[in-house]
Amino acid sequence: MTDNNPSGATRDPILRVVPAPADINSNGHIFGGWVLSQMDIAGGIVAARVAQGPTATVAIEAMEFIAPILLRDIISVYAHLERRGRTSMGIRIEVIATRGRGQEAVKVTGGLFTFVALDDNHRPRALPPV
Repeated sequence: MTDNNPSGATRDPILRVVPAPADINSNGHIFGGWVLSQMDIAGGIVAARVAQGPTATVAIEAMEFIAPILLRDIISVYAHLERRGRTSMGIRIEVIATRGRGQEAVKVTGGLFTFVALDDNHRPRALPPV
């Protein structure tokens, strides 16, 4: 299944999640930490594919919360490789909330996560060739 993103391009989500009532704060919105966790999971999936092995999140750059996530939203997390270094990579992550029985798609947050490839001793290792 594919979704149309706000820019008009078609792509598949890395992760699709429905928040639970326990994930809601006193304002009736989903906790920012819960959203960040979902983003890290999706980014880690993409990073592990690129690294062909284990990775670790080392930085989050330019993260912004644009709109709240509501309890009945379906969350689609999109992630793609944006930059590649010797041992690290930047994964661009975007979260879209589907509301109103799928009639409205709202970008709720996005950011650039940096992951590093790890060796068996949990130390940085070179990424495999492209």
